[in-house]
Amino acid sequence: MRTVRSLAMPALGVVLLAALTACGGAVSGEGDSTTHTTDSKGSRTYGQCKVTGVRGSIHLKTVQKDTLTVVGDLPSPGWWNGDTVAQIDNGYEYCMAANLAYRAGLPKLTVRNVSFDALVAGKTQNFDMALAEISITDARRKVVDFSAPYFASNIGVLVKSGSKVTQDNIGDLQLGVKQGTTGADFVNQHLHPKKQPKVFAGDVELQAAVQAGQIDAALTDVAIVLGKAHESQGKLKVIGQFETGESYGALYPKGSANASALDGAIESMKKDGTLDGLSSAFLAKAFGGDPESIPLWSAK
Repeated sequence: MRTVRSLAMPALGVVLLAALTACGGAVSGEGDSTTHTTDSKGSRTYGQCKVTGVRGSIHLKTVQKDTLTVVGDLPSPGWWNGDTVAQIDNGYEYCMAANLAYRAGLPKLTVRNVSFDALVAGKTQNFDMALAEISITDARRKVVDFSAPYFASNIGVLVKSGSKVTQDNIGDLQLGVKQGTTGADFVNQHLHPKKQPKVFAGDVELQAAVQAGQIDAALTDVAIVLGKAHESQGKLKVIGQFETGESYGALYPKGSANASALDGAIESMKKDGTLDGLSSAFLAKAFGGDPESIPLWSAK
């Protein structure tokens, strides 16, 4: 059965194929800690990203001149690497955005941290696209638009190492979820826990709650919790995953004039191996193991 994998690649638990070399892009802040801009100065340089394809092969109408503005729930191990927003210069989604900026002929890439809950509710403004491991759902389509899927994901179970949480007793325990996520919906609709799940604003708060013993297990996208477990240096572990059939897509403002052009570029990146390379370079390393080895649990 399918667990977690890119829609354009084999299982992520593969040997790192190639390290991307630093290109030395100029990085400048924009006056606050939630936004930062990389200026390629017309070259192929966006942080540590290796760009592919033809520069200027698509045309976009962007909210800022000469800039692709991408929002997300930042940082996120493997996807947006860096201790702060200002330090992000590589990762699957960051470099995916860099490749899109390059193919659009845009010298600048601006990334901005936003509330995930507000983003999927259609309340975020002044951006061209969002990349934040966002599961495509019919409910979200009512207020935002999505690209074709670029990554498939399940719901992972993150616990303290040595925990006695199992698929048989998980419904009796204190669970934690991230606000506004499909993981939160999955817990309520399929696990039906006896205790009301505690809701947290972001991945950092959810991870901290597990480590502090405020919750017995955190349930959110397996791609995210695997990164958090690897980051914890053995303190946390992903012990199971629930198959959902969900996929990630790039999110666009409702009615975006750029949807067709961006969709075409994303499909090209799937076909030409660009997304395969990003998965191998960043996600397999960040996960620290093979997602296929995580037991597949069933909701009871």
